[in-house]
Amino acid sequence: MAQYFTVHPQNPQPRLMNQAGQLIAKGGLVAVPTDSSYAVVAHLDDKSAADALRRIRGLDARHHLTLLCRDLSEIGHFARVDNRQYRFLKMATPGPWTFILEATREVPRRVSHPSRKTIGIRVPDHPVTLALLEAAGGALMSTTLIPDGEDEPLNDAEAIQERYSHALAAIIDGGACPLQPTTVIDLTQEIPEVVRRGGGDPSMLGLD
Repeated sequence: MAQYFTVHPQNPQPRLMNQAGQLIAKGGLVAVPTDSSYAVVAHLDDKSAADALRRIRGLDARHHLTLLCRDLSEIGHFARVDNRQYRFLKMATPGPWTFILEATREVPRRVSHPSRKTIGIRVPDHPVTLALLEAAGGALMSTTLIPDGEDEPLNDAEAIQERYSHALAAIIDGGACPLQPTTVIDLTQEIPEVVRRGGGDPSMLGLD
């Protein structure tokens, strides 16, 4: 049975966030609001948690899990970033963007794409998500909480509790999210490619 934490959306209570961080450290999955939609997050170094994330979504190993980072410097620890790529990251973070980059050896194979050795990575612009990253002590692997066989992510913490309490260690209720996916940009190519349009406007980065 998942623990249920109701937090202030702008100033989440440190005590509750620390409790959620401790559950993640023990291998638990936690649902958390982000600047796009609710996501499920887990400890980066936990293989069983990565498998559990994919089971919740009905995903196979070819699907990118997204790495949530606290800031730009943390991105550089997990992804190879040249000067050109850094300019895009600096313009867009934090915010509703996911960037596909070449993964470093710090990224477990179970998180990166198995053939391309790439990783989807982002810095969310949401006080609750950032507070959880701090409480957990660093980057977390994540996936959008879209039920298997459905198209839309869940956006209500109580509905998440009803459907996934058995599979999650905790649910953080920080209110509704914008319910718009991140814009995904592939920066591994010479010309950046807009893979998916979402909350971030590509024209802001000089992309069509």
